[in-house]
Amino acid sequence: MEKIMILLWLSAMCIAVEGNAYAEPKNLYTACLKCHQSEQVPSSLVYRRYLMRYSTPERIKKAMFSYLKAPEKADSIMPSQFFLKFPMKKKMQMNDMLLKKYIREYIEQFDVKKRLVLP
Repeated sequence: MEKIMILLWLSAMCIAVEGNAYAEPKNLYTACLKCHQSEQVPSSLVYRRYLMRYSTPERIKKAMFSYLKAPEKADSIMPSQFFLKFPMKKKMQMNDMLLKKYIREYIEQFDVKKRLVLP
């Protein structure tokens, strides 16, 4: 009986550890910006490129979501030389609702409208 209890306890611990390895990130920084910073990918530059190409937050959200779900160099807003210095984005395995939330937060953080000052 004691061996069964130990086996069950070890199984529960393995499941708990394994479950934490696949836990969803808790905020925009841990989900996106932490990697951008470690790879030295300038997030504000990325956002400006999206803004120049797609011009509205709604179109930017759709384009970012589409790219993050299935990244391809041909669909990227970055020039091909960018990928000589920076790694290609891996496919996001994140929940769609959470991914959309982080895209919305990303746009809010880097939105240039907040930086405009009118006299």
